[in-house]
Amino acid sequence: MQARAVLASVLAMALVLSGCAQPDHTIAAAPRPVESATPPTPTPHPSVTKPAKPPLRPLPAKLPAGLDRNTGVRPVALTFDDGPSPAWTPKVLDQLKAAKVTATFCVVGREVQRHPELVRRIVREGHQLCNHSWRHDLDLARRPVAEIRADLDRTNKAIRKAVPGAKVSFYRQPGGRWTSEVLGVAKDLGMRPLHWSVDPQDWDKPTAATIGKRIHTATRPGAIVLLHDGGGNRAATLAACPKLIADLKHRFGITRLR
Repeated sequence: MQARAVLASVLAMALVLSGCAQPDHTIAAAPRPVESATPPTPTPHPSVTKPAKPPLRPLPAKLPAGLDRNTGVRPVALTFDDGPSPAWTPKVLDQLKAAKVTATFCVVGREVQRHPELVRRIVREGHQLCNHSWRHDLDLARRPVAEIRADLDRTNKAIRKAVPGAKVSFYRQPGGRWTSEVLGVAKDLGMRPLHWSVDPQDWDKPTAATIGKRIHTATRPGAIVLLHDGGGNRAATLAACPKLIADLKHRFGITRLR
């Protein structure tokens, strides 16, 4: 009995030792990567550098020679800028027709593109056309010559699209801010540079009475009178026109530019 107990103890010990000798099959978990709180740095893209625009030329101290500022005869000429405008140009045309006089309309290219029917009416009723730049850029004359030429040419093309074969005899620089460069381009394109000698500043919206008084006081034989049929509310100009036209016709006569 005692021998059996000893045998059982030996067998139990052998089993324990056999189990301890087996390799450990437990696989330790791989450590999780530590996430950074700092966002990744974006990959830089190459910067695109736009070419610098050429500086604007300074305006001359005085107007260049060669501008048309007089009719050359006793009668005066009427000019209307910044149209055509559907609000005001038809009414100005009605007044000119009633007074039996003609005028020169200095038209802006993009307005011509928007209202070609008004350009056709201007020509149909015997008035003259003048290129007044594409978008009334006051600094156009100070820009590179290639830009000036493209602007004036684009405007002429819009006019001739509205009225095929239209004669564009004149160019007027917005704001009267002339340079020899824009004057030269206008001449190269077959247009005479048209300025003025009487400016009542109707663009600043004075009253009709003030517009009429300024024109009456400043006008001399052969004057070129600057007025506006576009570029804003021209109610005062329209109200002034019948009286000032009658006054100019009586004192000097009104002529077509030659």
